[in-house]
Amino acid sequence: MDDVDAVQAQIARNMLSSGDWVTARLDGVVYFEKAPLIYWVIAVFYKLFGVHDWVARIPIALSAMALAWLTAAFGVWAFGKRAGFYAGLCMATCVGLFLFTRILIPDVMITFTVALAMWAFLRALEEDERHPRFWAVLLAVSLGLGLLLKSLIGIVFPIAAGVIYLGITRQLFSRRTWQRLHPFTGALIVLVVAAPWHILATLRNPPYFAFTLHSGPGEYHGFLWFFFINEQLLRFLNLRYPRDYNTVPRLYFWLFHLLWLFPSSVYFPAIARLSYKPEDRAGRTRLLALCWAGFILVFFTFSTTQEYYSMPAYPAFALLLGSALVAEGNWIRRGTRFLSVVAACAALAAIVILVLTRSLPAPGDISSALSSHPSAYTLSLGHMEDLTLSSFAYLRLPLAIAALAFCVGAVGTLIAKGHRAFLGAAVMMVLFFHAARLAMVVFDPYLSSRPLAEALRKSPEGTLVVDHHYYTFSSVFFYTNRTALLLNGRWNNLIYGAYAPGVPDVFIDNARFKQLWADPGRAYIVADQAALPRLEGLVGASGLIHVADAGGKTLLTNHALTAPGAP
Repeated sequence: MDDVDAVQAQIARNMLSSGDWVTARLDGVVYFEKAPLIYWVIAVFYKLFGVHDWVARIPIALSAMALAWLTAAFGVWAFGKRAGFYAGLCMATCVGLFLFTRILIPDVMITFTVALAMWAFLRALEEDERHPRFWAVLLAVSLGLGLLLKSLIGIVFPIAAGVIYLGITRQLFSRRTWQRLHPFTGALIVLVVAAPWHILATLRNPPYFAFTLHSGPGEYHGFLWFFFINEQLLRFLNLRYPRDYNTVPRLYFWLFHLLWLFPSSVYFPAIARLSYKPEDRAGRTRLLALCWAGFILVFFTFSTTQEYYSMPAYPAFALLLGSALVAEGNWIRRGTRFLSVVAACAALAAIVILVLTRSLPAPGDISSALSSHPSAYTLSLGHMEDLTLSSFAYLRLPLAIAALAFCVGAVGTLIAKGHRAFLGAAVMMVLFFHAARLAMVVFDPYLSSRPLAEALRKSPEGTLVVDHHYYTFSSVFFYTNRTALLLNGRWNNLIYGAYAPGVPDVFIDNARFKQLWADPGRAYIVADQAALPRLEGLVGASGLIHVADAGGKTLLTNHALTAPGAP
């Protein structure tokens, strides 16, 4: 897909082809926004299986499966086999894990390292643990990997949760605690894992130090300032430049967890009845999970946040839910009945939409039936606002499967008891996820520029120009594996690197574009169809020759196309 999806995939390819595994680049422009481990892992899989879109997704898919297994294993150790199984089931079937692993972001990977760090922390402290040093080392390795995945939150979340837990259990100032955690050895391990990249990135992208909290257009202060001050501190304070992001309203941020952890979220009230006294392993795990999830939610309450930022708290909730499910009780039975009602209402809604759209035509692709809300696209679910009733005419098969899924869930949770009802809900989610996957295939022309990239690959050679913003057409770069000129492209994510020393000459203005378009050589431009009037004002309507359209985007050239292979 366009946006961050193809950006991450292309950076990994650039690292593999250039041999520079330190500095990420897009179209030759330095890109300091993210830590590198996700790029490295994708690049390794490229090396093994070749550069393909499905290969880029393997690390995320494996991480999601590993996270579900880790949550189950943690639960088995803490609560027993049934509770562990339920915890893993909660993790594997929750909406948030599926939804936020459809794009190439490292959040599921950082969630894994945070969960592993929390388990290692607790096991290192257990008096009956035979290998506390091993778990202390594993804790440090997890923190180091977290730094290479998501920077400071990779260590802040586990350490803060651990300190709060130690404070509550009165172990914070216990000599025995720190003897078992080996903090100095752990700090050395973290440095060995994470420091080399940070040092090399700083040395290769000077200046090394910049003592300013001001972030603005045209300013360049090197890697270290941007990565830590701009991306960490100023983003937390909502002062980062460029402000190419939005933030979820605080109340919605909290309430959305009912959706992200659905269907298991219907059992949230049962969590309140659990014992959090650190008298046994189960109680200590519940207390740690409460500190873990609580700190993350409070942290993002005071920071800018996207919907998926709280994913590292999901395993903590899953552990609490698994513990509650095995205990059963009235709140579990009430939750199951409520889930039956929710599933039945969802099934009814899907069936009604199917009936209302049964005779609606579905010409072209889905983009022609969608509305547009650009201001919402800085949020992960912003495109959901684009849906209209007529757009569901393109989604009949996914909608039918979703209706079937909700019917299965409604009936299964209504007639089944205990663990069978939980399995019925899991089957519902598997079917629903399949429906959602089919829906994303329908959305492909709208969310990706792949059809334009394929048309470009079949066309004669020429200079490629991308209108305005790299991210908007990032899949063109990935599927064609070529560089491009960026028309008025000093924008959002590339604006900082655009002023770095030695930046390639890829940024062009209107005057240079007009000159390029008038030259005898062939040129192409990819742009939103909404940009056509502006481009016509630059080179005239007759100077824009149509090549292909898809998803509200267009590919144009400056000279008529003749037979394949023509100049």
